[in-house]
Amino acid sequence: MRCLITGGAGFIGSHLAEELLRAGHAVTVVDDLSTGSLENIEPLRSEVRFRCVIDTVLNRHLMAELVNWADVVFHLAAVVGVRLVVEDPARAIETNVRTLEIVLELAAPKRKKVIFTSTSEVYGKTSRVPFREDDDLVLGAPWRSRWGYACSKALGEFLALAYWREYGVPVVIARLFNTVGPRQTDRYGMVIPTFVRQALRGEPITVYGDGQQTRSFCWVGDTVRALMALAEHPGAVGQIFNVGSDEEVRIADVAYQVKALSGSASPIVFIPYDRAYGDGFEDMRRRVPDLTKIRTLIGYRPTTRLEEILWRVLLHHRRFEVDRSLAL
Repeated sequence: MRCLITGGAGFIGSHLAEELLRAGHAVTVVDDLSTGSLENIEPLRSEVRFRCVIDTVLNRHLMAELVNWADVVFHLAAVVGVRLVVEDPARAIETNVRTLEIVLELAAPKRKKVIFTSTSEVYGKTSRVPFREDDDLVLGAPWRSRWGYACSKALGEFLALAYWREYGVPVVIARLFNTVGPRQTDRYGMVIPTFVRQALRGEPITVYGDGQQTRSFCWVGDTVRALMALAEHPGAVGQIFNVGSDEEVRIADVAYQVKALSGSASPIVFIPYDRAYGDGFEDMRRRVPDLTKIRTLIGYRPTTRLEEILWRVLLHHRRFEVDRSLAL
């Protein structure tokens, strides 16, 4: 296949590009480098089947050419990370909605397949756990900017499915649950790379809230293989799938595991949400996917448990810290 990845220089996008190339596909990535990095795709640039375009998905003329070239579009481009969303909610909403709208409009005439990466955030404050794809979405009040990202992604899901029903665009929606692995930056509030960096530098490991909120962390390799399998399976079209791990863990326990595995002397410090993000911040207490639907269709099962994920991320960041110290 000829595969276009928007946001392809980002954390997940770069891993997806690697796997697609390894499987024999041709890959073009487009990224404005607002949160992505050329370092993520540097090893791929010598590949004859790989092309990198530095530009924004909002460049409609460019995107018309790229979508026309592609057999399938993996739409990963988005404003991500709690900190970015809280600090710049207008940008998050506008970027997430407009970029998807452009991709769908350009895919429609020739009915190009679009894989849209949504998020577990869309489940909002629903109390039913584990989350199922047909559950109601319960978002917080609109004056709490924390929910703007979830709202933009939920709107994207409605829009994608509308293009499938009205125009026959073959869309697949993947709701990603806390994907983790090498190259994920801590700059935008991602919890595991933040804990790891703090532990390796001997800084306080900062847990926001009481640490009793739970998450389920998925190895990036499992995520990208699920995206590829969903793109290839005709039964996935017009459907929504949870993609993640169902191993539930408290955030406080993640901090203690990182501290123990790294051998760090860093203290673990709990910081109230209002100090971290301002007054009125709300969080999801639990976030665990029901994986029955994706398991039934493509046989998906997460392969990597949390302890192994933490080891791999620690090794990656240790190499980075060594390179950083040598540079200094």
